[in-house]
Amino acid sequence: MKEMLKKALAIAICAGVLAGCAGEEDTIIMAPVPQVDSEFSPKTLWSASVGDGVSNYYSKLTPAYAYGKVFVASRDGEVKALDPETGKLIWEQDVEEEVSARLSGGLTAGYSQIFIGSENGQVLALNEETGELNWRVDVDGEVLSAPATDNNLVIVHTDKGSLLALDQQDGTQKWTISTEVPNLTLRGSSSPVTMSGGVFWGTANGRLAAAIVERGQLIWQQPIGLPQGATEIDRLVDVDASPLVLGGTLYIIGFNGQLTAIDLRSGKPVWKRNYSSATNIASDARRLFIVTEKDHLVAFDARSGTELWSNDKLEHRLVTAPAVIDGYVVVGDSEGYLYWLDPSSGEFVAKQEVDSSGFAVPPVVVPGGYVLTTRDGDVKKLTINE
Repeated sequence: MKEMLKKALAIAICAGVLAGCAGEEDTIIMAPVPQVDSEFSPKTLWSASVGDGVSNYYSKLTPAYAYGKVFVASRDGEVKALDPETGKLIWEQDVEEEVSARLSGGLTAGYSQIFIGSENGQVLALNEETGELNWRVDVDGEVLSAPATDNNLVIVHTDKGSLLALDQQDGTQKWTISTEVPNLTLRGSSSPVTMSGGVFWGTANGRLAAAIVERGQLIWQQPIGLPQGATEIDRLVDVDASPLVLGGTLYIIGFNGQLTAIDLRSGKPVWKRNYSSATNIASDARRLFIVTEKDHLVAFDARSGTELWSNDKLEHRLVTAPAVIDGYVVVGDSEGYLYWLDPSSGEFVAKQEVDSSGFAVPPVVVPGGYVLTTRDGDVKKLTINE
């Protein structure tokens, strides 16, 4: 179960959800690649690679840009720092020991280090300048999402429902908070987010939790989804998305749950909308963009929660979480296409075929363009502005 392919899991989950209201003959059909009259053709500035990438595993190893470098990693333990202008190698480190590294959560930059989690229940800290392994510690459960950093702590969320705070200097555990994990959950966990002395994260039992960073004191939990239905699959309510903070409002979404805006000062909902997703929310400050469990792209007004548009042309294409790049909404799919959408209308403005291995994570903005990683380990920097 731990090494289930992403595609198989996604199809199984979709099939399970549909089974509650449909017959046995229903199948999940991937939408065809849409025809797009591209208004621009992105230009490749450089190409590199990082091991064998993440292959078909769940691993969410999003590239990180920090300290004037681009950091990338592969599931089998290869970590690299690249020059963002040229793509040339600055350093590389192989953190694999006697068994597969199984890197799966990260990359997060902070305190002059790079932090990565693994399916083996470990958190690693590498020196950002040299790649030297500063420390490696065991934690309670798999680390499937990126850690957060705040108050000289590295905050990690595991699949066992534990939120752990580790000392950034040596990995010593400072505090832990445990939340309930149902018998059946989605493959994934919410990356914690810190703000104004608080840490916020989604839980497998359908809640958004908040705690005080300094001492790990749980202060409130807000329900995002309530289990409903006859089967365990019907009752999945995981909140795997990372909270998104805009000003004084936090936004979160859950699987079989709701897109919810929460006032940070009171912890109370501002508005709720019935949408289901297990991926992160993107924003251009005025609008929110999500990918639903059916791979529909939907935009909302951030202040009111009003739906602005919906695009269903990528249904069941196993698309990544959305990103906002150069004023466009961007997602990648399982067959290696990037799609660029107008944030005002949701119409496609460009389509880019990159690599047939597909994408596990969306592109990341860097100076002069954006960096993407494919499932087979290709790393590319591209630009739409020549």
